[in-house]
Amino acid sequence: MKPFNWKLTSLMLTGIGISTLGDFIYLIAINLLVYEMTQSAAAVAGLWIVGPIISVLTNSWSGGIIDRSNKKKIMIYTDIIRTILVGLIPFMTNVWGIYILLCLISVAKSFFSPASVTYIATLVPVEKRKKYNSISGLVTSGAFIVGPAIAGGLFLIGSIDIAIFLNAFSFLISALIIFLLPDVNLEKAPTSTISKYATLKADWNEVISFSKKESYVMAVYSCFLAFGLFSLAMDSQEVVFVQKVVGLTEADYSFLVSITGIGFAVGAFITALLSKHLSLKTLMGMGMFLVSVGYLIYSLSNSFLTIVIGFVILGLFNAFMNTGFSTFYQNNIPLHLMGRMTSVISVAQNGLQIIFLLLIGLLGDLFPLRYIIAVLASVNVLFSAFVIYLVAKPGKQIVFSEKTNESISS
Repeated sequence: MKPFNWKLTSLMLTGIGISTLGDFIYLIAINLLVYEMTQSAAAVAGLWIVGPIISVLTNSWSGGIIDRSNKKKIMIYTDIIRTILVGLIPFMTNVWGIYILLCLISVAKSFFSPASVTYIATLVPVEKRKKYNSISGLVTSGAFIVGPAIAGGLFLIGSIDIAIFLNAFSFLISALIIFLLPDVNLEKAPTSTISKYATLKADWNEVISFSKKESYVMAVYSCFLAFGLFSLAMDSQEVVFVQKVVGLTEADYSFLVSITGIGFAVGAFITALLSKHLSLKTLMGMGMFLVSVGYLIYSLSNSFLTIVIGFVILGLFNAFMNTGFSTFYQNNIPLHLMGRMTSVISVAQNGLQIIFLLLIGLLGDLFPLRYIIAVLASVNVLFSAFVIYLVAKPGKQIVFSEKTNESISS
């Protein structure tokens, strides 16, 4: 493995930025394409279910393959596969062909995401991870702001197909950039002679055993995952809440989304600027609490101004929270197990996400939406308070350390 330097990391961030920018353009384009083909809201909603379902089916076994394989090669191959599959979408003449391609794209993503998490944690040393994650958040927030704007411009001067081809091209660029990065693969595990079922069972047992052994780490990270689940549920009803409950217009909502993205970008910039001075405990505890406050203000809002305040707060401190928890995860999950751990967490997360989104949609028809959003926001406040309690517990400083084992021992 080559010594760490920011030039290599900048290459990685460039690849992530280009790919994320393409994803945001594609997200808008694919929704419009399917709606244009079917005129069906249900068909569009199906796009949001395909990914989680495939993730549950694939991530249950992909982690073991990732941990035993070359991470860089997996990332390159899956980017090339996604280039081809996304490039085929405009040639589909019916929505079922698109759904099949989306399923295959989701399978590729189920390999790419855990592999990239492990690769980044291996490439970036412990002392640099917080800085890296804060800059990565800034890159992502920039793509969130610029992507939809580019998509809108492309729709005016060209077509939806151009936007989709641009996303396919972004995956190809990402693959080329990853090709230029060093190979940081861990020592290859010995070839197993036992059955695939026994290997899968052993992988899950190893993940469960680690989770039990490191119960404190998993309790803290589980709160973050649960917090994200409740936040996603609120986000899924955002358009309905803003327009039907508060009475704002589509233009108002569009402005609110932009404000949130700008808030996230500003937060990511502040985090990157002050990363040396902000501890993981501060980023995690303060970040999560203030995001929950932003959601609570939003849930109780009756005017455009109060929603703007809530959105600015949650957008600003989302960057703090995400940087803190991403670094905490990278620092406390062993590299040789990270692919399996990420995959297993994804299975649970996506399974609950499917159930929870369907449940929220059902409850929204039975109870006033404001009550549901207020309850979810209140639960998130409780989660954040519990996380503050957990990170403040004495005797747990080692899991929040930002030094390598060698630095700690010396």
